[in-house]
Formats: sequence, structure tokens, C-alpha cells
Amino acid sequence: MEDDPVINQAVTDRLTAEGYVVAQAWDGPTAVAAHAEHAPDVLVLDVMLPGFDGLEVCRRVQATRPVPVLMLTARDDEADVLVGLGVGADDYLTKPFRMRELVARVGVLLRRVERAAELAAAPAAARPVLELGDLRVDVGARRTWRAGTEVRLTPTEFDLLVCLAADPGTVVTRERLLAEVWGWSDAAGTRTVDSHVKGLRAKVGADRVRTAHGVGYALEPGAAS
Repeated sequence: MEDDPVINQAVTDRLTAEGYVVAQAWDGPTAVAAHAEHAPDVLVLDVMLPGFDGLEVCRRVQATRPVPVLMLTARDDEADVLVGLGVGADDYLTKPFRMRELVARVGVLLRRVERAAELAAAPAAARPVLELGDLRVDVGARRTWRAGTEVRLTPTEFDLLVCLAADPGTVVTRERLLAEVWGWSDAAGTRTVDSHVKGLRAKVGADRVRTAHGVGYALEPGAAS
């Protein structure tokens, strides 16, 4: 969903060439309608759209049928990024971007959807539930609670939480988080990790996610409520 016809068509052509089926939209209302009609596995969504912007599109589609969202933004301002993550976006790219990187990001989001479906289909005994103080994480159902209240996380935030929860109290490096959550083999996206951790911290509590400056993050075990 992109209002610039050149960028819209370029993204469409590249994703189509990669074997994806693509539905196009050029404004906010059309984007919401296309989501309802086609039920896509992932959205590539520009922030600046006529009608209403991409942030509002993200709010509306996530309220009806959650879907991974890759946001395209003209600014690399941290506040803008955090707003996008706060309304349900999973990842973002700053313009101008390389088509190769966009395709890679889409692929990561789709693999996450596949892994979630595999876990959901597994026997209940194979779907772990993590209890960390007053934080409860149902890995198979992809649901999280803090002190008995459900916390709505984006798919990326959930995978980030599960990665940190696998070894509570232990610092996980940004590079390892990039490899395990995003599937990236280099450290070029460490700012992406930082942005998502801020979103996760805002939802599960600043007391639960500890920063090891210059290294990475740890999930504090916490005390039972």
C-alpha cells in the first residue's frame, strides 16, 4: 500500500517476480478494504497515505484480523518508528530502501507466520507455557499475560519475548536477537532491535526488560504477583 505510483509498482513487480501474489492499494480506505477482501499474509504499508495514513490503516486491520506489517517511512525519526510499532507494525524500512532488503524483510515475516501455524497445530503437550513471575507466555497460542491481564504483542514483539524468556536473567546480544528473531546474519539492524525492545518494554513493563548497554537485553524473571 503506497500512494507513489512508481514505488507502488516497483514493489509490486519485485514481489511478484519473487513468486508472491500482490494486491495493490493507493490510499488508506482502499488499503483497509483490500485487507478485508484478500486476507493477506503480510502488509507492506507506507506511513504517508491519503484518505487516512498508514498508522490508522495499521490500527484498523490489527483490530479486525492481526497480520504482520512492514512499514515504509520517509523519516528515520525514532518517535515515528515507535508510534508505528505501537499500533501493531512488526518492522520498518526507511526510504530510500533497496528492493533486496524489502524482499528479505517480507520473507522473515512470512516465515514467522509459518512457524506460528506449525506451533498452533502441534499437540498441546508440545506447546510450552512459560511462567516468569507474574508474566505468563503461551508459546503455542502466542498469547501473553502480565499479572493476569492479557498483553497484546505484535508477532515480532512476541518472538522477541520468547527469545529472551528462553534464558531468563541472561543477557542476549543484539546480534543473536537479530539472528534468531529476524533471521539476519549481520549486525546492520541493531537499531531495529532497540526499537522493538522499547515497544516490548512499554507493554510488559520497564522492570521486566533490562538493558546491558553496548551488549543487549535480558528478561528479568520477576516475582510472582
